[in-house]
Amino acid sequence: MSLIIKSIIFFFSITIFSSTFVSAEELKKIGKFKDWETLVLIKDSGLTCFVQTKPVLQSPKANKREARLFVSFRTGDKVADEISTTSGYEFNDQNKILATSGKRKYIFDIAKDSFAWISSNKVEKKMIKTMKKGSRIMVTGYNKSGSQTIDHYSLLGFTKAYNTAKKSCT
Repeated sequence: MSLIIKSIIFFFSITIFSSTFVSAEELKKIGKFKDWETLVLIKDSGLTCFVQTKPVLQSPKANKREARLFVSFRTGDKVADEISTTSGYEFNDQNKILATSGKRKYIFDIAKDSFAWISSNKVEKKMIKTMKKGSRIMVTGYNKSGSQTIDHYSLLGFTKAYNTAKKSCT
């Protein structure tokens, strides 16, 4: 047998063998609640339930980005009410990532690549209360070149989506 055929058989065998031991993962959409949706990720390590939404308005308008706002529950890690966001680009280190709803302001104090989180669960719970009462929340971020973006998120349907996610992961 030629070396090329042996190599192909070897890599094919490795692929089949490794795929039988890969953990199973399944993403299920639980519901759509106005501008929010609830999803559940089923993994061997536990459930991750989350709600997500896309911006209803982005600034600057010419720069369409894949931005999202999330609230997550991870049973395997005993994490609840974790708020995260992505603005569709890598954040810079010099500027704050800020969520604003009415007079309330919340700082995403952890940023890694294109995602940002709030380090305090106490602050996250306050932000969730604000989101349940509000109609809109804006996330301001800055890309690597220092340009500002503002993503406007509708909060219509947030409470139902949030309650569904929370119930699905408890």
